[in-house]
Amino acid sequence: MRACVIGAGIAGLASASLLLKEGYEVDVYEKEGTLGGRALTIDKEISYDGYLRLLKRFDMYVPFSEPSMEEIFGGLMDGYKMDLGFHLIGGGENASPMKIMSSLGMKQDIIGSRIGFIGEKIDYPYLSAVDKLKMLPRIFQLLFSSKETIRALESVSMEETIKKYGRGKMKLTLELFPRLITTVNDLSRISTGETFWAQRELMGSHPVSYPAGGLNSIARNFAGWIQGNGGKIIHQKVDRVIIEGGQARGITTGEEEDYDIVVSSLPVQDTFSIADENEFPDGWAGKIKNLEGTGSLCAYYALSELDEKLIGKAFVFIERNADVEGNDAVGMIDFKMAHSASTMSPRNRYLVQAYVICAPAEARSREKVETLRNILDKYMEKMMPDFRKKTEWCLYPSIWHLDGVAKTTDNEKPGAGTPVKNFFIVGDSTNAKGVGINCAADSANLLMRKLGAK
Repeated sequence: MRACVIGAGIAGLASASLLLKEGYEVDVYEKEGTLGGRALTIDKEISYDGYLRLLKRFDMYVPFSEPSMEEIFGGLMDGYKMDLGFHLIGGGENASPMKIMSSLGMKQDIIGSRIGFIGEKIDYPYLSAVDKLKMLPRIFQLLFSSKETIRALESVSMEETIKKYGRGKMKLTLELFPRLITTVNDLSRISTGETFWAQRELMGSHPVSYPAGGLNSIARNFAGWIQGNGGKIIHQKVDRVIIEGGQARGITTGEEEDYDIVVSSLPVQDTFSIADENEFPDGWAGKIKNLEGTGSLCAYYALSELDEKLIGKAFVFIERNADVEGNDAVGMIDFKMAHSASTMSPRNRYLVQAYVICAPAEARSREKVETLRNILDKYMEKMMPDFRKKTEWCLYPSIWHLDGVAKTTDNEKPGAGTPVKNFFIVGDSTNAKGVGINCAADSANLLMRKLGAK
């Protein structure tokens, strides 16, 4: 059986790896010269113009930088590496990409941490032993409900759940983590069931982690395994999927190639850029085109000094009455990239990443992202009162399509199968578990179950 995978992001590479393991002959097509998709790490080798092209490709722009972007990419980036957008992996060793790599015999070191909270004071970890004892019965009731119970909660908003269960620290917990898991601020739109599916991965000693060697090391690991086990990665654009009689039979890349199955890891809304929309039922195509992604404003702070007690830790915050969709805005200041094992900074320098959640339309608004930038700087200042004096440069990328499809009650994420036989979709656009990289990797498991793999 020959399989074609379109796109060499985390979802495409994870899917190709599991297909190879199952005995398929696999070709991965990637139109760009780089691997990893949005899970991309850049360094001084990229030019200012090259960075602008990447931003356009991934629905991003940089509304603010200090100093100018020309100066940053003209030499200040030397020794630094930076992800394209804010990405952490939920669950540490329990995360889907880690589990898949482990099942294939690959080792991926991570920098893991618990989560702190920036409030009136800074708490690390967020939940004390006393908090856990008080909340444990309710947490276990919610997190370890049967699959049928959680599925029933998929149409229940987190706003309703908070009204029922939200008391004291539990209320703050249910205000914070569903937003972080879904990258959506509006609790009335967040699915309780989807949140609890994802939350299961966050149980353990490392609720959040970052890959040692940088985010792109995951893509490099998968790519190395694929090529070492007979798969091919072909840097060539796929023009279209050949569909005849309701069945995909191959692709064209200037010439035709026959395949038994075709797997697309493009954002699901872009499916019809490679596949004829007329081959799909109107209802399905209409839903797919109208699915909404998620947005955020990120920040990358390059620092000359950093308190070593912060290195490797992550802290969340909630800005009340932030004038955003959902009223309150949640975000994170993360110091794992500052760890030497991340290799993201030169010696005695530190890169810190941060983000605050917003709606896609808000990410496009210059006025709105200015408000969000002030929020990020405010919480960075709470963590480091003198951070401005120690900042060598900073960039604030704004993204209006960070995750493929928002995990909300009004966005029904599709499965891996499509109405066209032998044509499948993977990525964080699907109803796989987790968010971002976790969801992207888990979509490969979704694909294999659809194919009836053991």
